[in-house]
Amino acid sequence: MFRCREDDAVTLTQVKLGFRWPGCNGHLTLGLGQASLRVAMRFGKRRPTPIAAVGCDMKRIFRIPVVQPVLAWLVGSYLMVALRTTRWDLHGSDHLAPFASGEVVIAAFWHERLALMPMLWMKAQIMQPTKAANIYMLVSQHRDGRLIGSILRRFGVQVVHGSSGGGAVTAVRRAMALLQDGQQVAITPDGPRGPRRVAASGVAQIAALSGVSILPCSAQISRRHVLRSWDQMVLPLPFGRGVLVCEAPIPVPRQGWETSLPMIGTALTVAAERADQLCGA
Repeated sequence: MFRCREDDAVTLTQVKLGFRWPGCNGHLTLGLGQASLRVAMRFGKRRPTPIAAVGCDMKRIFRIPVVQPVLAWLVGSYLMVALRTTRWDLHGSDHLAPFASGEVVIAAFWHERLALMPMLWMKAQIMQPTKAANIYMLVSQHRDGRLIGSILRRFGVQVVHGSSGGGAVTAVRRAMALLQDGQQVAITPDGPRGPRRVAASGVAQIAALSGVSILPCSAQISRRHVLRSWDQMVLPLPFGRGVLVCEAPIPVPRQGWETSLPMIGTALTVAAERADQLCGA
């Protein structure tokens, strides 16, 4: 049995938590002072307080430099287990074959499937273990992008910072340099913050200027958890059945590249919907 007075103070850190005890609802606020931490607890039986108030300062905790490497290791380790304990089927292997043999392509997929796509590089390496080129993932320069980059490196994916939406000029220059050097580039055209399934212009610009075709791809998994994020991110659960889909590559002309953008968006959605259908999602 837990009891405390209306406003008890002890020393701790600033987080606001909603909670529910049997017959009692309330919230817990942890406030950080210069010398100590203060806890204020309020209880009330008549006016229920929502349970889901944990996240207000948790984002600050996750952004602490010393926390991010630990978080990246934990998430990366979990994804490695979840993806490797899944039985995968590949559809469109003829479209993936040039990618696996080292031919320079731009792999593009919607941001919501990002956690599943490392399996595509692993599949390519299995098909042609000595020929698959390095893959560079274009991610945001924001701290969340740096966290994603740390996770992807566990799968042998290199990272280049600069999204296809915001900071597009930097992204185009960096991607162009990599493609000219014979490296492969992967892009989520609706990342890092949406709108969902709306392709930003960067992916078409990069393809047009480099002369490299876009490989539309996607994945889905039978055992999954869908986050309540802007993109409805799919997180894999272990011991499921997974599907990888590669559609026909899309060449983008140097002149009038803007007209290719709707085609790219449609191809990525077709790949995602085909993966859903094949997986029974």
